[in-house]
Amino acid sequence: MTAFPSSSFSLLGLSGLEQDALLELINLGVGRAATNLSRMLDEHVVLSVPKAEIQPLTAAADALWAREQKGLVAVEQVFSGAFSGSALLIFPERKSLELVRAIIGPAPPVDEIGDLEQEALTEIGNVILNGCLAIIANTLGGGLRISLPTLLRGDGRAILLSEREPKPDELVLFLYIDFVVRSRNLHGYIALLMDLPSLEGLKALIQAFIANIGIPGRLSP
Repeated sequence: MTAFPSSSFSLLGLSGLEQDALLELINLGVGRAATNLSRMLDEHVVLSVPKAEIQPLTAAADALWAREQKGLVAVEQVFSGAFSGSALLIFPERKSLELVRAIIGPAPPVDEIGDLEQEALTEIGNVILNGCLAIIANTLGGGLRISLPTLLRGDGRAILLSEREPKPDELVLFLYIDFVVRSRNLHGYIALLMDLPSLEGLKALIQAFIANIGIPGRLSP
């Protein structure tokens, strides 16, 4: 398995303190998503982010393609407001089927699998992506409008580029995520695609947040 090249948050032009604040917000968002998913499934769910990095969109698409040689499935939601872009929850297709089985239980009739799989994945994506985006936006004091989820399939390039023409300044905040649900250990990715004006808007919100609270310790949702 090919590893992603090392990267840093320096592409966002964030100071060390600003990077810490953003990472803490990401952890809060993932924690909120895990809580919401646990309630939906009536089962304890653990979500963690062992690694986060920033890459140009085209480089991230190539790296994801190299890392995951088999098919991928993704749930995409477009968001706009204080900062704008697209959020994707991405799984290797074989892992997504394990996640669906963990949710829907015993194997359904063959003619129902496709519909149930799509419904389950879009609902999971909606819960996780909304949980992450909402906590970041609400904590920073900026509202977001989030579209209904859509399901995508393909390789890493197809998923991230999704027939869009990459902008020269478009970056991806890439989060590696680990799932533990019903004794299944799964992995996937969250990708936040934003162009430079949106990233500048996010950076301004982070700076204002730090200025308002002084020197931050742990953040509160």
